Amino acid sequence: MRQEEPLRPSPTAAVSQTFSGAGRIRSRSVVANVAQDSSESSGSVVRYVKSSLSTAEDIFALAGIGFATVAALWASVHLIEIIDKLPVLPLFFELIGILVAWLFIYNNLLFKAKRQEFLENIISTASRISGQ
Repeated sequence: MRQEEPLRPSPTAAVSQTFSGAGRIRSRSVVANVAQDSSESSGSVVRYVKSSLSTAEDIFALAGIGFATVAALWASVHLIEIIDKLPVLPLFFELIGILVAWLFIYNNLLFKAKRQEFLENIISTASRISGQ
């Protein structure tokens, strides 16, 4: 059974404008009041991180994960540079990219019926993701 959520205050905004003599807007101020729910979620994340890093072992583990991440990023960048220096592979990868682009155009964009089907698929996926 679904629990009912408590009513939350809705965001409100007030706009005031000051006019000068010729009907021009001299200044405009906007005041916005927002619900406090976002600070609760960010506070829980901060509390979780503080509780996770309470011991020295956790800090060393985090430092190790950070070092491994930097090392993996450095190695992947240098691996890509080495592959790029090989004379055949960049051309091969470029041809594969061109082939995939042409297949996408042929399968989804070239003919009107396929184009409409592709557009309907995008709209239905977007509505599924947004929950509408």
